[in-house]
Amino acid sequence: MEAAAVPPARHDPNTAEIGTFSTPSPLRLPDYGLEVIRRNRAIAAFQPEKIAIAITKAFLAVEGQHSVNSARIREQVAQLTASVVDALTRRLPGGGTVHIEDIQDQVELALMRSGAHDVARAYVLYREKHAEQRAAQQPLENAAPILHVDDGGHRRPLDSSAFIALCREACTGLSDVDAERVWAQTLPNLYDGMPLAAVRQALVLAARTLIEAEPDYAKVAARLLLSNLRQEATGQPLTQADMAERYADCFAEFLAAGVAAELLDKRLLEFDLPRLGRALQAERDLQFDYLGLQTLYDRYFLNVEGRRIELPQCFFMRVAMGLALNEIDRETKAIEFYQVLSSFDFMCSTPTLFNSGTRHPQLSSCYLTTVSDDLDGIYQSIKENALLQKYAGGLGNDWTPVRALGSRIKGTNGHSQGVIPFLKVVNDTAVAVNQGGKRKGAVCAYLENWHLDFEEFLELRKNTGDERRRAHDMNTAAWVSDLFMQRVRSNGDWTLFSPVDVPDLHDLYGGAFAEAYQAYEAKAERGEIKLYKRVGAVQLWRKMLTMLFETGHPWITFKDACNLRSPQQHAGVIHSSNLCTEITLNTSADETAVCNLGSVNLPAHLVERDGVWQLDADKLQRTIATAMRMLDNVIDINFYATVKARNANLRHRPVGLGMMGFSDCLHKLGVSYASPEALEFADRSAEMLCYYAYRASADLAEQRGRYSSFVGSLWQQGVLPPDTLARLIETRGDLGVAASGQLDWHALRERIAQVGMRNSNCVAIAPTATIANIVGVSASIEPVYQNLYVKSNLSGEFTVVNAALVRELKALDLWDAVMVADLKYFDGSLAAIERVPETIKARYATAFEIEPEWLIEAAARRQKWIDQSQSLNLYVAAPTGSKLDRLYRLAWQRGLKTTYYLRTLGATAMEKTGDGGEPAAKVCSITDPDCEACQ
Repeated sequence: MEAAAVPPARHDPNTAEIGTFSTPSPLRLPDYGLEVIRRNRAIAAFQPEKIAIAITKAFLAVEGQHSVNSARIREQVAQLTASVVDALTRRLPGGGTVHIEDIQDQVELALMRSGAHDVARAYVLYREKHAEQRAAQQPLENAAPILHVDDGGHRRPLDSSAFIALCREACTGLSDVDAERVWAQTLPNLYDGMPLAAVRQALVLAARTLIEAEPDYAKVAARLLLSNLRQEATGQPLTQADMAERYADCFAEFLAAGVAAELLDKRLLEFDLPRLGRALQAERDLQFDYLGLQTLYDRYFLNVEGRRIELPQCFFMRVAMGLALNEIDRETKAIEFYQVLSSFDFMCSTPTLFNSGTRHPQLSSCYLTTVSDDLDGIYQSIKENALLQKYAGGLGNDWTPVRALGSRIKGTNGHSQGVIPFLKVVNDTAVAVNQGGKRKGAVCAYLENWHLDFEEFLELRKNTGDERRRAHDMNTAAWVSDLFMQRVRSNGDWTLFSPVDVPDLHDLYGGAFAEAYQAYEAKAERGEIKLYKRVGAVQLWRKMLTMLFETGHPWITFKDACNLRSPQQHAGVIHSSNLCTEITLNTSADETAVCNLGSVNLPAHLVERDGVWQLDADKLQRTIATAMRMLDNVIDINFYATVKARNANLRHRPVGLGMMGFSDCLHKLGVSYASPEALEFADRSAEMLCYYAYRASADLAEQRGRYSSFVGSLWQQGVLPPDTLARLIETRGDLGVAASGQLDWHALRERIAQVGMRNSNCVAIAPTATIANIVGVSASIEPVYQNLYVKSNLSGEFTVVNAALVRELKALDLWDAVMVADLKYFDGSLAAIERVPETIKARYATAFEIEPEWLIEAAARRQKWIDQSQSLNLYVAAPTGSKLDRLYRLAWQRGLKTTYYLRTLGATAMEKTGDGGEPAAKVCSITDPDCEACQ
């Protein structure tokens, strides 16, 4: 293998024997099936140790000979090498070829990401110098060598014209893309005798490398991948024009193959397949960006022995058919469902996309459980976790009832070991059950912060301490009462109890909780409760925030806001949220709460009228009506791994309709996230989403009947979610959130009073980490992370460029190679790029450049309309104790029900200072916090 280029060392090469450098053991990596294309097109074995040597030489060139003997440098070299190898193998998980230049690109990227910018700069300059030397030395008369391809064992000359034609088809209808440029980018990665399939894949990878310079190459790469997918699925090199005629036939063939392979429900063959086939719209295949289609290819499309048997429109129709199985006119409804999915107006959650129409239709996203205080109940809960995770469910476990460390066990006359050892088992179960290899098992444990084990619970994710009492792979969340927050505000004391001594606290909230809690404190003071601990409320609050900053956990969620505003107060108590903190449903020892998710694509519902972008209310209402019907169907079709989940879901029928693409809407509106206009849009969009969702549920109730626990609910009492804001105001005072709306809520109350509700809960805004990738919009309600960055997930690494920003910069003639380089250097931030107008900088400020208070204020506007909650990440560039204190107190004061990840800048972030003196480098201290278990 040709070693990565390195700059010449600033010392005597005769005294700097790199061979004396001992490669650390972590670099002795296994054979990944990769081969390297050298510049002379020869093929060599992939040898990671040569990457380590090249990186070491780069450090030698900048830091001198002494760096070889530095433990810090050795460790950094090992980490950088592992990072480069990991990036290459994620891109080619099944093995393949990689060009030497690609390896050097990855080395350069790794050096930049690590903060070794001087080394990276010298490395880049050296590469450029030697590229110029090679170009000057190459004889002009040298013709390109004649290449051959291996076509199933038949060697034949490479037909360049056919591949250029393929590139041209992929570029059709797109601006600022060039088929010849894609082919030119491909050629260096070809070698003589290369398999034909590998050449086609090289086209995709070549187009992918151009995305950073022109976002439309993401569609070019997707279309080239689509061509490969058609070849794989049908065995024929079908063009886009061919598919307009062939899709219907392919659809029937794929369904038959799926049933024969015992993957699909045989009832799908009972549909009118010719009618459904005629409804497929081949042109919708062209909507995909590369990230979206590659994600579907890798993780969603059904395969038989590794060969995909689905094309995109077949996939969407299969999902639609699975959701229409119980419909009377199932073909009509399947086509209706297909239309909203394939147009990207709405997207079901990942479990539904995975499993709809299959023989195991586990379509629900989230499961919430309460763990009982006995050994049988604890291990039954762990078993149920495994069963629910097996089919792609994300879990939230309420562990508050389990007695604390030191509590007496009557059956054995011993003492309990508390909650922590059992959470270690939960953690390892989540790791062991990985959802069929499609994604990792995921669980979040919730504990009320009066539990005597709570202080140790805070430390579960620490990297120090007794490993037997650590859980590094699971999530944790604190379930916090208003009484505690009031004690923090008044600098009072707080008492920790074992739940076996205070059994009713678990099911109490609001004023009833405060009264009972204070009574127990009095009993402890009198000596009637022996096992308790008194701490300062502020002291405990500080420890919560400290652990949140250091480990990312536990998330902070608010018990009273969840329960006081719950429409299902008559039917039980909310004891926790879910894995992603957007679901707030009742749980008990007898009921496992279940929620079925899907999200509306907000940008698809924007229309321009009289030069102003606005949400199309009529289209939004139609989309939501169809989406709610799809989500309601999930409840009856779903495969339930446990009886408790089935009973609860059929009794209450909750669903969680959400939104995605919020930031994309702001870009179209020309609005900064940190602005009153953005708060107004958050308010109005959430009101419309919720109003039409509640209206659709009422319409379904008229057609299908009310959910069985409707009587006694707030719905039945005429109290709708925005009305419940007053209940929180009664206990907290003014929340600072205006209760006014623009839609006719009075008419909706009358409608619900007349016909009831089909679903106990209707709206929850999930993270949409994966389905937003599929659709090609910004995730959920998130601000833009960076305007140019590389996203890593289970499908590999993908360049993501803010296409809206590129369009604006092009209009100002500012989009060029220098701008790309600047964005890469400043980690996707515009703040330090002087030639960009301030108005554009404000509109395209990245997540860490927006004061997090704006995220909370926008969330508060949404929360007043929502009957459940929302996954709210908070970004804090330079966290301090006082800043986090103010931030999370504000979240409580504004009436938020839950918060999600706290994302902060890592200590290794490079201080690239902009005009305001703020650090512009963005390095998240939490590893890829996007939740993929819900969406």
